[in-house]
Amino acid sequence: MNSRNDIGNDLPATPVLTSRLPAVGTTVFTRMSTLAAQSGAVNLGQGFPDFPCERPLLQAVTDAMLADFNQYPMMSGAPVLRHAIAAKIATLYGHDYDADSAITVTAGATQALTTAILCSVHPGDEVIVIEPVYDSYVPAINLAGGVAVGVQMEMGAAGYAVPWAKVAAAVSGKTRMIVINTPHNPTGSVLRGADMHALADIVRGTNILILSDEVYEHMVYDGQRHESVCRHPELAARAFVVSSFGKTYHVTGWKLGYVAAPPALTAEFRKVHQYNVFSVNTPMQHGVASYMADPKPYLELPAFYQRKRDLFRDGLAGTRFEVLPADGTYFQCVRYDRISTQTEAEFAEWLTTEIKVAAIPVSAFYQQGKESGIVRFCFAKKDETLALALERLAKV
Repeated sequence: MNSRNDIGNDLPATPVLTSRLPAVGTTVFTRMSTLAAQSGAVNLGQGFPDFPCERPLLQAVTDAMLADFNQYPMMSGAPVLRHAIAAKIATLYGHDYDADSAITVTAGATQALTTAILCSVHPGDEVIVIEPVYDSYVPAINLAGGVAVGVQMEMGAAGYAVPWAKVAAAVSGKTRMIVINTPHNPTGSVLRGADMHALADIVRGTNILILSDEVYEHMVYDGQRHESVCRHPELAARAFVVSSFGKTYHVTGWKLGYVAAPPALTAEFRKVHQYNVFSVNTPMQHGVASYMADPKPYLELPAFYQRKRDLFRDGLAGTRFEVLPADGTYFQCVRYDRISTQTEAEFAEWLTTEIKVAAIPVSAFYQQGKESGIVRFCFAKKDETLALALERLAKV
């Protein structure tokens, strides 16, 4: 009688699949979080809080479940949530979006970003991205058959900044979209009014679309305001604006976000959205809508995270790291050239395995892996988590 090994070659063969994303492997966030768990390191790599969300939010979702909001919602999102989103945008940024034709609830911001790209970008179209660039943008552009054109941020005394003259130079007859991210992951920089005017100058008189990733909209510090594209009618008229309840309400695992866009763009967005996810978790939509009746949680978020930022920065001041400006997000970038000549990936791995603090190499956010001697920490953590990390980093 043949053993299983003897007949193994007779099993049906799996067909060879040509990858749509041949250059994509496991994300740096997964790799570093896995390494952190294996090493017993404090994980300041992946961007998620280690503290709980507010209990009233959980109760609001529970109440929605008990009220039997448990079946499919409308494809575009529960009306009560879309209206709450539209009202919030109007109050904060002064732009009126029609809740029925211009707001779509999504399964998190990444799905929103990908869907906006897939509905807009055709094979051969060029999409300008600002590097360092969040890791989901370029794969989505590739899936659409587009070409990602990178423009690298420049470092000055005030930190990272977008060189708008270089963005303008990158525009061609094939440019379909410009993707911006403010506040910016991973650098912690924010775009200001002058940046928005520069962007408007570039796209004026063209058919170029804007995809504005604003998931950290409520994490802008030192009295600055979030310069949403929604504040600028000329830009809003050609933009998909994306935000995330996961970031705002400390519930990243819920994967709940939204897109605001003019009706003509929204109509195309929803054509892809309905066959991508169709609809989004119903009780969470109703629970979040109820919770949004009180604006305090997001209005007080800048002060909440600025205190953590300052705690972390003050602690880093006593280390050999050079602390870079952090005007927004919950990320802090640091230079380590006084410590090591290793590549960023090597240094992040060493920091994780030997010092027991996980970080993310900023080189992972460049298409060609640019080395700058900079790593990124996440300070969306309990004070005791940050204190432990700082104690270990002080020994480097």
